[in-house]
Amino acid sequence: MQVVVIPNHRAPIVSQMVWYKVGAADESPGESGNAHFLEHLMFKGTEKFKSGEFSALVAKNGGQENAFTSWDYTAYHQTVAKDRLEMVMELEADRMTGLILDDEAVLPEREVVREERRSRVGNSPGAQLGEVMRASQFLNHPYRIPIIGWDHEIEALNTETALRFYRKWYAPNNAVLIITGDVSTEEVKSLATKYYGVIPAKNVPERIRVSEPPQNASRRVVKKSKLINSPSLTIRYLAPSYRTAGDRTPYALQVLDEIIGSGPTSRLFKKLAIEEKTAASVGSAYSPTSFDLSTFTLYISPSPGVSIEIAEKRLREELATILTNGVNEAEVMKAKTRMADAAVFARDSLSAAPNIIGRALMTGRTVEDIEAWPDHISAVTAEDVNKAMHTIFDENQSVTGLLLPEGSEE
Repeated sequence: MQVVVIPNHRAPIVSQMVWYKVGAADESPGESGNAHFLEHLMFKGTEKFKSGEFSALVAKNGGQENAFTSWDYTAYHQTVAKDRLEMVMELEADRMTGLILDDEAVLPEREVVREERRSRVGNSPGAQLGEVMRASQFLNHPYRIPIIGWDHEIEALNTETALRFYRKWYAPNNAVLIITGDVSTEEVKSLATKYYGVIPAKNVPERIRVSEPPQNASRRVVKKSKLINSPSLTIRYLAPSYRTAGDRTPYALQVLDEIIGSGPTSRLFKKLAIEEKTAASVGSAYSPTSFDLSTFTLYISPSPGVSIEIAEKRLREELATILTNGVNEAEVMKAKTRMADAAVFARDSLSAAPNIIGRALMTGRTVEDIEAWPDHISAVTAEDVNKAMHTIFDENQSVTGLLLPEGSEE
């Protein structure tokens, strides 16, 4: 089991995170939602700690705990006073291989997950649009399937499917333990050896992901709803991740994201929101932390009185201008400075560092890669950014999503 220790002595508290290298994209066909379902079931108890005791003990000792599932990983975390670290480490290690499940515990929880889907997706037109956009974005890859799963497949999940997934993927040699807070490496090593070191390794299968075929046509998705008052538009382009790029492109795209769409000083916001007042909000988003392909996103919501057609037209015109004229070295230098400052501030947070490191280690990167990130960003040039954006802004690899009030016309 890989263990990462991040000392932070600002307060006498610690955070434990256990990350498993398995997520929704690793599920068997027809079992969508199984990774997230198991995340729920991990709180159901073991022979040593009965159902509900895990959360009750953490709360009784003044701590906080939760878990989350992505396409590429599943993580469990607790934040407690430093003298309670041994307690939460014992709890987490116990359920790594000691989980006990039966229909009495599993089937009601399945309905909880279905209700979660109804509340998060069934009542959210934006989430519904997002699901269809993602299913259109990825033609073959399992990233096209929602993390929470399709409802008809969640309904078919059971004790057997959950235990099969658990026994296949949950093992110390498929996990990373990250401890941050008021601790030393020696303290953590002693406790980790005591609780995790005694758990046998397993033969964990290699992750096998189907690849994405060439994309030769743009796609357009429209969702209308009476719950929507103001329209919005999103454009997503396929983009490389750190692992799939094989070069410096992801770092260049991060700088591009900072320049054109991150915050009130970005190009798109200054032009479309401040100067023209075409947009109420506008920006971009890109994260290269995926095991496989990622996406680069542009979004816009028009100002009152401005039609969505005009907003889309101006967004695409500004993108074309950026592609034609490129970015300059001054913009790149300012963006890199802001990004370097943000990286320094992140070190002060008890939660930022383990989350950044955890996502990286789950998706094929190393601690050395993370520590070298500022140097990679510092090395990015305007030429790198301009080259990178010409490779990803390909309409044939894009999906456009429109969220409109019911009764409106596109």
